[in-house]
Amino acid sequence: MTIEEIEKDIVAEFSVFDDWMDKYAYLIELGSGLEGMDEAYKTEDNLIKGCQSRVWFHAEMKDGLLYFTADSDAIITKGIAGLLIRVFSGQTPADIAKADLHFIDEIRLAQHLSPTRSNGLLAMVKQIKMYAIAAAATK
Repeated sequence: MTIEEIEKDIVAEFSVFDDWMDKYAYLIELGSGLEGMDEAYKTEDNLIKGCQSRVWFHAEMKDGLLYFTADSDAIITKGIAGLLIRVFSGQTPADIAKADLHFIDEIRLAQHLSPTRSNGLLAMVKQIKMYAIAAAATK
């Protein structure tokens, strides 16, 4: 699936919920379903700067595609990380770097996060795009 197709699926999933408490519950569910991250990757280098909670992202290239793992000590942040992994994992570095992530605005995610969580979301996206730019440069 392309990034755009995944984003459309996420928008459709979130549109099922009328109330933001249900959307938060869904984010928590996504976070609890996130595959565990190897403790070896929970390093200072993989820690996202600008996040209120501790969140780690790790990227690996396989067959020209980037794959991400993540973990966080906060359940909503872990759900946000899960959403981003779903969108970006298994995509090419070029597609990741140019993605505009319209789904964030469409589901009104940033507007319903605290300012520090919203900053953390932006920091996660920035780090993922930096991984992609670095991966594209080493090809």
